[in-house]
Amino acid sequence: MPDQSNPETLPQLEWRDGALPISTQFDDPYFSLANGLDETRHVFLAGNDLPARLRPGFHIAELGFGTGLNLLATLLAVGDTPIRFTSFEAYPMAAPDIARALEAFPEAEAVAAPFLSQWATGARKFQLGPIAVEVIIGDARDTLPAWQHRADAWFLDGFSPAKNPELWNEDLMAEVARHTAKGGSFATYTAAGFVRRGLQAAGFTVERRKGHGHKRHMATGKMPT
Repeated sequence: MPDQSNPETLPQLEWRDGALPISTQFDDPYFSLANGLDETRHVFLAGNDLPARLRPGFHIAELGFGTGLNLLATLLAVGDTPIRFTSFEAYPMAAPDIARALEAFPEAEAVAAPFLSQWATGARKFQLGPIAVEVIIGDARDTLPAWQHRADAWFLDGFSPAKNPELWNEDLMAEVARHTAKGGSFATYTAAGFVRRGLQAAGFTVERRKGHGHKRHMATGKMPT
């Protein structure tokens, strides 16, 4: 059940072409309508060398849960391997809005029902096939420092650094590094200079790679073993 002492703040949305959710607070879309699932696979899965690195107990963490598309892409890739998936989200979408957004991606929508049914009850910690999921609600600048775990791979998927710089600042990137296991990795769709510099300063070896589709670059990185 949801924690009634900590009520959730829903995002402010408008819908482009009836299908693409836009955050009016950050003036940014939640995904690319044309290729959002492909982009997730290119950036976050391939960028972290997944599913090749997966093993029982592997822990993925994420900044920016959004529609849950990255979680569902992971579910499609994970097979039977039991893993953990923790996401940090300040403004969780309501289940009907997530369902509406996922209509754009039939492959993800086809496996979304168990997630949506639990999400609609207010559950933010649940089992989805082989994945133990926890979505931590609140400002990541507060919730991540208090987190007691380390991730093997990070999906850094907040809104654009130009629109939401607070989720990409140097202090938060240092917290990402502090909560990364030895040899752990990150991947993100952005190659913004200040983001890469912040991750490098935090201890990651950072690489700029070819982005997905029309995007020229993305960034990945690893922590020393």
